[in-house]
Amino acid sequence: MNLMEAMKKRHSVRQYQNRPLEADVISALQTEIEGCNKESGLHIQLVTNEPKAFDGFMAHYGKFSGVTSYIAMIGKKGADLDEKCGYYGERLVLRAQQLGLNTCWAAMTYTKIKTAFSVAPGEKLCIVISIGYGETQGMAHKSKPFEKVAKTEGTVPDWFKNGVNAALLAPTAMNQQKFQFTLKDNQVSVKAGIGFYTRVDLGIVKYHFEIGANKPDFKWSN
Repeated sequence: MNLMEAMKKRHSVRQYQNRPLEADVISALQTEIEGCNKESGLHIQLVTNEPKAFDGFMAHYGKFSGVTSYIAMIGKKGADLDEKCGYYGERLVLRAQQLGLNTCWAAMTYTKIKTAFSVAPGEKLCIVISIGYGETQGMAHKSKPFEKVAKTEGTVPDWFKNGVNAALLAPTAMNQQKFQFTLKDNQVSVKAGIGFYTRVDLGIVKYHFEIGANKPDFKWSN
């Protein structure tokens, strides 16, 4: 499936089958992670066969079960870390969907197992993404209408509509979709709302917008 198809089929999944990731799938994920790290400067790591992180009270409260693999989004501390982790993490989420896997962003519902990944001096673990073969394919979240998340002047070009509609398919914290796109003089800006992990959400929706807009000469104005 292409990225737009993956975007439409991807839904958050918290319950997973007792089935380890296949070797060829791990290899494909590692290749994509290496590409993301090289491009972004992040230190993203794939953790497999590690059941402790999602076996605590918060994970069970968050209705996670069967999670033994996850992606640790790690990078150098800085103002742009959350957004960068959102952007490249969602790139990995959609690649996982293409590989027949299911995923869920997890912010506070996991336990940090320090022996499972490496955090270098000056780095921090931002967020993790559970990954595996879901018990189900999940369910679509409710979305705000286009007009609630986009401001425009004059005629709205199709590429902008497509980009915003793709952003509305993106996972966000508590499914609140706290973001606002603005189109002015053919320039696009997007702002994060106020709340936990909205900067991560910003990176996620930016990635979705770029895929949906499919406009090679597009550039962000912020």
